[in-house]
Amino acid sequence: MTKKFNISIFILFLFFGIVQAQIEKNSTLFLELKKEDSVFFERGFNGCDMAFLEKKVDDNLKFYHDKGGFQNKKLFLQRTKENICSNPKQKPIRKVIESSLDVFPLYNNGVLYGAIQTGEHQFYIREKNKDDVLGGQAKFTSVWIKKEGTWMMSDVLSYDHQ
Repeated sequence: MTKKFNISIFILFLFFGIVQAQIEKNSTLFLELKKEDSVFFERGFNGCDMAFLEKKVDDNLKFYHDKGGFQNKKLFLQRTKENICSNPKQKPIRKVIESSLDVFPLYNNGVLYGAIQTGEHQFYIREKNKDDVLGGQAKFTSVWIKKEGTWMMSDVLSYDHQ
């Protein structure tokens, strides 16, 4: 009985620790990373600004995709150019589901060095003079690292593509 009680208490503390680790959606960090995500995908993915992507992706990027496999920075940029940005007549567009966003700060000795951002996003196909057509939805987890005052995307999980 005592063992079950101790396990229950441990799970309860673990649960509350996880719940409290997520920051408020009106906090400065949450809003800052929401903007980083928005700009990253609007300029890089939707706008195909490859120079911008080159600067915003960490040199040691690790990108794990449940359908496309593992990509380092070089392969990520190559595949973005070839698969996302090669056909402006049928352009994939990414839109985040804002209500799904969560942010978890990362500290080292009390100093913020990064954050984990999770959420869901939808992908559309955009054609000239037509409404965007929903093509799929997926979950993502991104690790943002702050280097010299600039947020860089360093690790990405893109999964549960529907």
